Amino acid sequence: MMGILHAAGSLHLPDWWICAGFVRSKIWDELHGFEERTETPDVDVIYFNESNLEEETEKRIESALHDMLPEVPWSVKNEARMHVVNDISPYESTEDAISKFPESATALGVKLDSNQDLILTAPWGLDDVLNMEVRPTPFFNETQQRAVIYEERILKKNWKAIWPEIKVYHTDWKP
Repeated sequence: MMGILHAAGSLHLPDWWICAGFVRSKIWDELHGFEERTETPDVDVIYFNESNLEEETEKRIESALHDMLPEVPWSVKNEARMHVVNDISPYESTEDAISKFPESATALGVKLDSNQDLILTAPWGLDDVLNMEVRPTPFFNETQQRAVIYEERILKKNWKAIWPEIKVYHTDWKP
C-alpha cells in the first residue's frame, strides 16, 4: 500500500487522495483476520484541478501511474469535473467529494504529506468502517434517486460475501 501511495504522491497532483475501497477493504481485511489482502478491483486516485477538466488528462495520469506500477488497476478522476458526470452541484474539494460517496464506510481517503507521513480523511468518521457497518452517507439519504443508487450498489457489491461480519443498513426511503 505504501508503494501505491508513494507512486501517486510522486505526481504532485493538487488536492489528491487515494480513497474508497483501497482504504475500507484493508480495514475490513484486518478486522476479519485475513492473512492476505482482498483483491481490489481498482485503486481510486482522486484530485481537484478546476483549471483542467479534460478527461484525457486523467487518462495520462493513469498511464503514468501504470508505467510506475503496472500491476495496479489505477482509476484516476478529477473531482472538479465529476459533478457533471454525477449530475449534482460542483464539489468544493476532494474531501467534499469524498463526503458525498455512497457509503460512510467507503468515504475515506489516504495520502502522504510533504514529510511522507500518512494522512487520513474520514468526513463521516471511522465508527462505521471500524464497526463494519455499511450505511448511506447523508448525501445519499437525501433523495429517493440517490437512495436507489445506494441500494443498487449494495446489491451489486455484495460485500457480505467477502466480509461476512459486516452489517448493511438501508436508506430511509421506502419504495
